[in-house]
Parts: sequence; structure tokens; C-alpha cells
Amino acid sequence: MPKRRAAHCFRRSPCTFESYLCFEGRCEEALEFYKKVLGAETTFVVRFKDSPDPSMCPTDDANKIMHSSFRVAKQLCWRAMAVVQEGKLPRISLSIRANDESEATRIFNGLANGGQVQMPQTKTFFSPLFGMVADRFGVTWMVLV
Repeated sequence: MPKRRAAHCFRRSPCTFESYLCFEGRCEEALEFYKKVLGAETTFVVRFKDSPDPSMCPTDDANKIMHSSFRVAKQLCWRAMAVVQEGKLPRISLSIRANDESEATRIFNGLANGGQVQMPQTKTFFSPLFGMVADRFGVTWMVLV
């Protein structure tokens, strides 16, 4: 049987795979740390006060970072304050950015098979479809368009 190259698998999937780190209110501090230690470059920042959805903005945390991204070398990484009403998010999640809603639903349902849905897929102010699921191995995934 001929050997298949690992890259072959990725050519068939147009989705984007990224890591997502949660810092529970310490994003600003983490950004400065990663700039100093890794030479990270911030590529995107949105604070709670900038959210188009007022229910997403805890008054005590209005100036804190809600979502941001940084690049180290060629790798993009997302980070967030991660305010959670129920339960607790893991410090690290993996993010899959699909090209359309049908691909996002297929991926989400596949990961949920034998796993646990943490946030059902729904429309948000930042994505037409977003959901969170822990797969059967306990890895937390965020699937969005």
C-alpha cells in the first residue's frame, strides 16, 4: 500500500485550525508576556466595551480583552478573557473555522458524537454559527464560520 502524505488530508479540508487560549481576565498581561518572551505580534483585539451585544459586557470588565489574536512566527493563536456563567472553560481549546454553515455543522456533529456539547451551535455577533463541544477524548473544540 502506498504511503500517504499527512498534508494530503489537509488539502481536502478548506477549514482553518487554530488554538484558543483562555486567561480569565489576564489577556493584557499575557499579551505583554508573549511579546517579550516570544516576540508575539498582536493582530486583533476587541474589548468587552466594544461588543455589539451589551449582555456580553460585564460592567467591571469593560476595558478587559474579550477576544484577541497574536502571531508567533507564522502561527496564529487566539486568546480571551473567558467569562463563563456556568461551569469553567478549559485554559486551552482548539478552534475550527469552517467556510460555511453546512461544513461547521458537519464538523460539530462529528466531534459531538460520543462527546459532550458545551454550547449548542447558534448565531452570535461574531459568527453566523458558533458552538463548543468536548469530543469523546475530552478535547474542547470551538467550531465557527
